[in-house]
Amino acid sequence: MQEKQTKGATLVAVVVTHNRLAQLKTTLKRLRDTPAQALAAVVVVNNASSDGTEAWLSSQTDPRLTCLHMRENLGGAGGFEAGLRKAVNAYNPDWLVVMDDDARPTASALTDFVSQDRSKAEAWAAAVYHPDGRICDMNRPFRNPMWHSGLPQKILTGGRNAFYLSAQDYSQTVTAKPVDGASFVGLFVSRRAIDRVGYPNGNLFIYGDDVLYTLGLSKAGGTVLFDPSLRFEHDFESQPAARGRFSPLWKSYYHHRNLILIYRLTMGWLFWLALPLVAAKWALKARRYKGERLRYLMLTARALVHGLRGKTNVPHHTVTAWAQRS
Repeated sequence: MQEKQTKGATLVAVVVTHNRLAQLKTTLKRLRDTPAQALAAVVVVNNASSDGTEAWLSSQTDPRLTCLHMRENLGGAGGFEAGLRKAVNAYNPDWLVVMDDDARPTASALTDFVSQDRSKAEAWAAAVYHPDGRICDMNRPFRNPMWHSGLPQKILTGGRNAFYLSAQDYSQTVTAKPVDGASFVGLFVSRRAIDRVGYPNGNLFIYGDDVLYTLGLSKAGGTVLFDPSLRFEHDFESQPAARGRFSPLWKSYYHHRNLILIYRLTMGWLFWLALPLVAAKWALKARRYKGERLRYLMLTARALVHGLRGKTNVPHHTVTAWAQRS
């Protein structure tokens, strides 16, 4: 592998899908419309879909398309790990770009990416928007307040907006901006990044795998830059938890366990001061789980212990069994 990526570097896209065939078709059309000079190949990870996705993908004849049909749902985290490994082994690209099945680049985004020298960063984060043009909050890159002087004080007055990028940062007149973390929608990952920190942890299943990966890359000395000229569209339907509760219940395990991992990585010694408050806050949320309070508390306790131990190898069927146990 070359030490420096220059203009014309090869790019491969990785898309993870589960039971959203209509969205996947739209995303693949957008990717196929990208010239081969800008996009060498597309790897689709079909996470055990049951909506006809496998049959439709098997009928496709595009030579740039490679499909992985998983026999069980590995979650977004497992899908991205499997897809990135396949892309590297099959194509040996300089760069990879990751996205969900309901997310896609604008018509020129990938061409714009490969047309410029990207060697000054190990990863680049795109600007992600809703189809109606609003900034997609769930995909806003951020800086870890505990790693930069001045940011902790700003949080006291600015809250969440003190460390997530602002609307002004999304202006295309703004030059590339350093960030510590970003999402797996429109994230361009170099082979240098993989050489430095490896692949995402597929055992995380869902929630926070992208945050942990990009934060880990930043902490290891890698550079992550946000380029507002690289635009992606995320066409998802927001489904807030009913009355602040997870449904199905097993999702609460991954949410809390992976948050512990994120807090430990970002907060340093302050984590141990905050831990009792975090645990108490989570315990109080049990009142929202009428009929499931004991199971919620048991799942949350397991999540907390496993997060503290760094235990991420719990099989998904075990987690769902815990959530169903009375």
